[in-house]
Amino acid sequence: MTATDRSIALVNAAAQAAADRLAHDIIAYDVSDVLSITDAFLLASAPNDRQVKSIVDEIEERLNKELGAKPVRREGDREARWVLLDYVDIVVHVQHSEERVFYALERLWKDCPELPLPEDAVKTRGKAAEHARLSGTDGSGPDGLPGDGTDGELR
Repeated sequence: MTATDRSIALVNAAAQAAADRLAHDIIAYDVSDVLSITDAFLLASAPNDRQVKSIVDEIEERLNKELGAKPVRREGDREARWVLLDYVDIVVHVQHSEERVFYALERLWKDCPELPLPEDAVKTRGKAAEHARLSGTDGSGPDGLPGDGTDGELR
């Protein structure tokens, strides 16, 4: 079994909405062969809670406006570290970058086929690592060298 046309349309609209709100590392998997509850998972991440909320709000608004779809369930709003939108046909996971690394959902679904996404969404691949490097949260400074990049001291 493969994802339905409706599922693919939802995934593409959600991926474009996430990309428009500067989500990182957007990827979608066709999970229809291994799960009976949904056709596809869309994963996206952001470096802070506020941006996670913004991405989720844009996805919800876009899917409702363009495809008349509303989530049957929305979880994780309060903390905005991992928000799940369940549209039955697809499930959208928008995670804070730290949760994305810790839970590594890609590892769980790596055997499932990836779904093609709009070009803007594909361009987000690797953005989380780039953002971490530039902000120094990966242990290096903005110059990519160890430390915070200001005084040459290792931290």
